[in-house]
Amino acid sequence: MRRPHAGSGSVLTRRLRSHRLSAPAPTLEGAADHMLAVQAQDFVGGRWALAARTRGAPSLSDVDALFDGGRLVRSWTMRGTLHIVPAADLPWILEATRARQERRAAPVLRREGVDGAVLVHAERAARRSLAAGERMTRADLFAAWDAAGIPTTGQRGYHLLSALAVAGVLCLGPVQQRPSRAVREQTVILVDDLRTDAAAPADPLVELIVGYIRGHGPASARDAAWWSGLPLTAVRSALADAGDRITVWREGVEPLYIDSAAAPRATAHRDALALPPFDEYYLSYDDRSAACAPEHLDRVGPSKNGMVRAVLIADGRVAGTWTPARGAAGIDLFDDDSLSVADARAAVARFSAFRAG
Repeated sequence: MRRPHAGSGSVLTRRLRSHRLSAPAPTLEGAADHMLAVQAQDFVGGRWALAARTRGAPSLSDVDALFDGGRLVRSWTMRGTLHIVPAADLPWILEATRARQERRAAPVLRREGVDGAVLVHAERAARRSLAAGERMTRADLFAAWDAAGIPTTGQRGYHLLSALAVAGVLCLGPVQQRPSRAVREQTVILVDDLRTDAAAPADPLVELIVGYIRGHGPASARDAAWWSGLPLTAVRSALADAGDRITVWREGVEPLYIDSAAAPRATAHRDALALPPFDEYYLSYDDRSAACAPEHLDRVGPSKNGMVRAVLIADGRVAGTWTPARGAAGIDLFDDDSLSVADARAAVARFSAFRAG
């Protein structure tokens, strides 16, 4: 590991570059590769997170084309939470996080009456239904399980799907438009049907933590442990094993790390950024006070129900929240004059244009 970096600038200035928010990637696929994983239980929000990190003005349809082409998938990759990841990286990410996720999910599965035998039965039924590259909506898959004698009532179907996704059997892939209205729904596919010739890294855990630092640094070991859902001791070991691939950016009780490679060059400046719910820039740190004043943290979340609001960013700091479904009418600025209403509206308008495409 390289010793303290001699670079200058604030934590937030460097994070904006690492997140590709002030240094947008040339392509959507490049943004996804750089970030490795973006949280996406809000599916529209996860896709906007990638578009916000890409040059130009890519549309929702542009992102969906990457799902349809097998370049991106969505799955429960860490912390039992949905993320968008490059399809080629999904197997090895799960290799690094699977054991921890399975332990975390075990009590819920027991409560739902899902044991090893049920999962084997559900996997076989799913493989029959999805044979030869087929794809199914969740509703159709749940119906197939019900027909096979595997009840999916309540939340049981969801937990079966997520458990088989963590096991590396299923994932969410191509997007289809529902015939009744202009809403895009992701279909379920077999991970075995993903086309990739990428070699798995020698040490998936090290690769996962290096990937986190690349897209999120400066960040601490505790930040990486929160994001990955892995034990702090394992994360510290991975940071040590990363060698010269990472650099200590700032010493301290909790050192901050960055990627040793040159940071993406800042090429864009906007007076405001409208980021989606659960965005990596805000959420993916154990300590979020660098980006959000402590007195506003509760207004953003996570709330008691786990929700995290969409945020408006000015000069790297959270300046307010917004509600994507309400557009400009959903803007709620903090009372600190750090962002004008006009700039906030312009930022939200970019999202509206993205969603319409």
